[in-house]
Amino acid sequence: MALVLNIETATTNCSVSLSKDGEILVLKEDNSLGFSHAETLHLFIDEVIKVSKIKPSEIDAIAVSKGPGSYTGLRIGVSSAKGLCFALDKPLIAVSTLESLAHQVTFRDGFIIPMLDARRMEVYSAIYNSKLELHREIQAEILTEESYSDLLKDHKIYFIGNGVEKTKSLIQHPNAVFIEGKLPSANNMALLAENKYKKSDTEDVAYFEPYYLKDFVALKKKA
Repeated sequence: MALVLNIETATTNCSVSLSKDGEILVLKEDNSLGFSHAETLHLFIDEVIKVSKIKPSEIDAIAVSKGPGSYTGLRIGVSSAKGLCFALDKPLIAVSTLESLAHQVTFRDGFIIPMLDARRMEVYSAIYNSKLELHREIQAEILTEESYSDLLKDHKIYFIGNGVEKTKSLIQHPNAVFIEGKLPSANNMALLAENKYKKSDTEDVAYFEPYYLKDFVALKKKA
């Protein structure tokens, strides 16, 4: 049995939950504030712990969404998680952002493609089957009208994440199902984190880095 603090900051959704044995006890999240994680994340963590009426020392592990996603959001989430691990002497668990997002969909057959916006017509995506097993690894890909056409010929595909809007504008197919308005959430990290905890599948706190997928490029301000 494990009591896990879950942290999700890969997109604009600042999300924190406390789970026990893979079940959510408390969830605090807000997507209306934009990328304000630096100001809100620790407030959410404090609130979740306070509402749950536990001591921080009672937490068994800290789980963090490892990416891909926003460079700044991931950096803030991982830095906070590592700080808590050092302070509380607890293990760090890394959860795939796209795998967690895929767990928001229940379906019997076909495939699910969780996707996150990577600017312009590019997305970070992966493909999972109906058992939520990885069918195609995570990639940064540029969308076209022919994207996923081979799968769409014979299978339903469920698209979810903030990359759906640009995908919907390109892909017109009766087998394409677009689930809009969904973002990665700490609400869906509990079971994945619990399974990793049971296997002692943890990270080296000192050396762990987010899975950015692409190098960060700083944009110059216009004169």
